[in-house]
Amino acid sequence: MTEIVKKDLLYKGKAKEMYTTNEPNTMWVHYMDQVTAFNGKKKVQMEGKGQTNCEISALIFQDLAKHGIKNHFIKQIDSNNQLVKRVQIIPLETVVRNFASGSFEKKFAAKHLMKFDKPVQEFFYKSDELDDPFINDFQAEALGVATEDQMKQMRAIALKVNDRLKEIFSEMNIDLVDFKVEFGMDSDNQLILADEISPDSCRLIDRETKKSLDKDVFRKGLGALVPVYKEILGRLEKVEDVK
Repeated sequence: MTEIVKKDLLYKGKAKEMYTTNEPNTMWVHYMDQVTAFNGKKKVQMEGKGQTNCEISALIFQDLAKHGIKNHFIKQIDSNNQLVKRVQIIPLETVVRNFASGSFEKKFAAKHLMKFDKPVQEFFYKSDELDDPFINDFQAEALGVATEDQMKQMRAIALKVNDRLKEIFSEMNIDLVDFKVEFGMDSDNQLILADEISPDSCRLIDRETKKSLDKDVFRKGLGALVPVYKEILGRLEKVEDVK
């Protein structure tokens, strides 16, 4: 097997850097020690944050693949770096909510952590300039952001992800409040799960203490963030099926 070599920086986001490699369909992802909130308006450096999210995301992506959910993850190289399949990202964030929180809570004056009878699904248009606005299927299709079939697939896969994540976090004595995922088209023109799944992209509540175990700790100034993320990693590593 050809050794994969990191080459040029292709993209730098709020939490990760994406590099090309000597393999055209393989990307090198570096998880940064940077934490942002409110679309980058609040930003700080936190040692250990990148490593923790890299390891959490790797474990979850591997587990999802074992459960038939195709994603871009190939392997973890070291503490902060992964190899992933190169995809053309669809600029939609797919959000699944099991409880009321965040923008849903504010928009509809819903009771905090009101449990839904069935998951609520939403799309948000990935645009820093527009602050990632809510977008519906008709708007996304009109703007050429995604096709009707792609959005149907994204919803179906996101619900499968939700089912599995709820199982994982339940074993960790945690409620999965909500999460966001992203999708892309791979070299075979197949729609697959991409980006990351970590406490940066999920809202998690400890069932006993009712404390947040996700980026809301940073958003709301509730305390040190990295120890919380390490707590998630520690619990995740004890889930037998995920190892």
